[in-house]
Amino acid sequence: MSITKESELIGMKIISEVVGITLKLMREHAKVGMSTKELDEYGGVILKSYGAKSAPYETYGFPGYSCISVNEEAAHGIPSEKKILKEGDLINIDVSAELDRFWSDNGGSFVLGEDIYKHQPLVDASKHILQKAIQSIKGGIKISDIGFLIESEAKKSGFKVLKNLAGHGVGRSLHEKPENILNYKVKTNRERFKKNTTVAIETFISTHSTLAVGLNDGWTLVGNKGGYITQHEQTILVTDSAPIILTSANQIWS
Repeated sequence: MSITKESELIGMKIISEVVGITLKLMREHAKVGMSTKELDEYGGVILKSYGAKSAPYETYGFPGYSCISVNEEAAHGIPSEKKILKEGDLINIDVSAELDRFWSDNGGSFVLGEDIYKHQPLVDASKHILQKAIQSIKGGIKISDIGFLIESEAKKSGFKVLKNLAGHGVGRSLHEKPENILNYKVKTNRERFKKNTTVAIETFISTHSTLAVGLNDGWTLVGNKGGYITQHEQTILVTDSAPIILTSANQIWS
């Protein structure tokens, strides 16, 4: 979305704070023994308290207020009463919503309780890479250069990136142009970030896989070569210097 007036920026700040707070509270609310359905419904109550509507539900008819992916699931995990959270689980929560015709998106992966399966290095790499990528974005920077940075940093940490999931423009709808802010460099992509636009930047960092593939439920994605995948995402406003992180209320870097 291109921000052309103050009211648009205010609208984006408001919905971005809502999804950021929702993600933070859901992460804090997650407990061993809780179902992902219960966690999702908790998030749904928070969104409704602000008058916001779940973006995946509104846009795609997704069966939940948020996407909650656990362990080998890469993205778009369906909240379920049968999916019970356990000590050491690798959990990803992705919260996006609409309020007053403005849309915002954010997400984060974390380890529940004690890191008994040693997932934390993957989580830390994902957070660090997202932060470094965002700090490098300003008007005029090539989108492909940010993809190169993300993949290069992943390799330095001993990990891979998923090549068919991407960040995207956001604002007047959940997915807008630029539609493919990928985690690797596409040499033919000459598109650049534009000042005063809002985009969702997200990392997909993997232990083994390079592609996400769908399960038979029609929603859940897993890695093509197994392993584990982390995702972290912020909605930002591109400027001619350091970007403004609109979803900072999520505190995913804390």
